[in-house]
Amino acid sequence: MDNLDKKQTIVEHLSELRKRLIYSVIFLLIFTVISYKFSEVIVTDMINKAPSISFIFIAPAELFMSYLKIAFIFGAVLAFPVILYNIWMFLRPGLNTDERRLILRALISGSFLFIIGAIFGYLVVLPMTINFFTSFQIEEIRAMISFSNYLSFTTSFILAFGIVFEVPIIMVIVVKLGITNTEVLKQNKKVAVLIIFILAAILTPPDIVSQTLLAIPMIILFEIGLYFAKAVEKKKNKENSI
Repeated sequence: MDNLDKKQTIVEHLSELRKRLIYSVIFLLIFTVISYKFSEVIVTDMINKAPSISFIFIAPAELFMSYLKIAFIFGAVLAFPVILYNIWMFLRPGLNTDERRLILRALISGSFLFIIGAIFGYLVVLPMTINFFTSFQIEEIRAMISFSNYLSFTTSFILAFGIVFEVPIIMVIVVKLGITNTEVLKQNKKVAVLIIFILAAILTPPDIVSQTLLAIPMIILFEIGLYFAKAVEKKKNKENSI
């Protein structure tokens, strides 16, 4: 009887997972279609971030595919709250009260920080990086870049900054779960800085400017994460001592 109940539970979980995936995909497609209608506006804004570059496309379908890619990316951003809700609804039944509270806070805070990081990367750091690279132009050599390459560069840039801004949340979670503590994090700060520069090199295009512009916020975020992790650790120690 126990085995039968277990099998039924697994089937119910798979059914719930299927339902949540279907909901997420439907909303993703809906928002992607809506976003496609604004693709030209988004493309114009992206071009304005690099006024000194004359963009071209070198294949018949290149610009159309770029529009589709932009529509999908912004569709995913708009559908993200719905996707997040479905993830939460799938995970919620198997969690206790403390785990629910921790994961819900992590999902909400992580989403907020990702958006802030992506906006910061796009509005602040990306124009600075583009201006730096285009400053190397000379009269005989002008920048004429394929728009699809520029889109890939911009997308990876935004994604990298969004991921990087998750550092404080990750630090708080590992301390909360007892995987490590703030003393260990402090002692290994130099190692953390080295890892940060390695990650910056992996996440950004292969140039020292982009890597540095990503590494500096990461170091600052590490310090912020250390501060909040310390506060969580104190609260946790206080609760354990009662």
